Amino acid sequence: MLASYKNAIGHPASARADKLQSITGVLLGCFLLAHLHFESSILLGKEAFYTFVQLLEGGMFSASGHGFPIVTKIISVFMLLVVIAHAAVALRRFPAQIGQWRALRRNLSLINHKDSNIWFWQLVTGFALFFLVPAHLFTMITNPEIGPHLSAERVLHQNAWLLYILLLPAVVIHAMFGLYRVAVKWGFTTQRTVLRQVAKVLVVYLIVLGLLSLGSYISIGMDLALPVEAFKPH
Repeated sequence: MLASYKNAIGHPASARADKLQSITGVLLGCFLLAHLHFESSILLGKEAFYTFVQLLEGGMFSASGHGFPIVTKIISVFMLLVVIAHAAVALRRFPAQIGQWRALRRNLSLINHKDSNIWFWQLVTGFALFFLVPAHLFTMITNPEIGPHLSAERVLHQNAWLLYILLLPAVVIHAMFGLYRVAVKWGFTTQRTVLRQVAKVLVVYLIVLGLLSLGSYISIGMDLALPVEAFKPH
């Protein structure tokens, strides 16, 4: 019995899985921070967003200055692979039966431990993201064209806002508190209370930033005539 316990808790494969989960989680969290700020450039106007897109898609290497949408596709494929790796190692900690979920909720209500509650919401948002994130990334892989008009068309006229309104809070909560848990888990900080407050502030800030960006795309989309033509800077 003791041997089986050691195998379950201290097996080298479990330690490697923990490291992989943390590494992929940090990568995804940092990518989200960059991605939401990149998307928010639409708040500076169509030309600002267009300039950012061309820069990130390697427009400086093009004779016309226009970026290469294949870059967006490659990044989306890579991030999908990272998401799959992260989910694969994280799933081993998911309660497998409804009875386990009930027992978990009952224990959490009795204990009322802040980090345990964070872990529970990591499970809930992680489960939702298992479906939401691939849907978003598959869209970017199959249709990687980005621009003020094309992105607005996707958001409003192709009803992607329905996906994003669910994806935004789930991914922000999961990522920011995930970064918090990694920092605590691997001993990067002992200031749990301070770091929890930082995570909460980031959650509110990023959700507001994302909603403002989403609202801007919707506003642009409402002014577009169909069929939508790609934005051309003056």
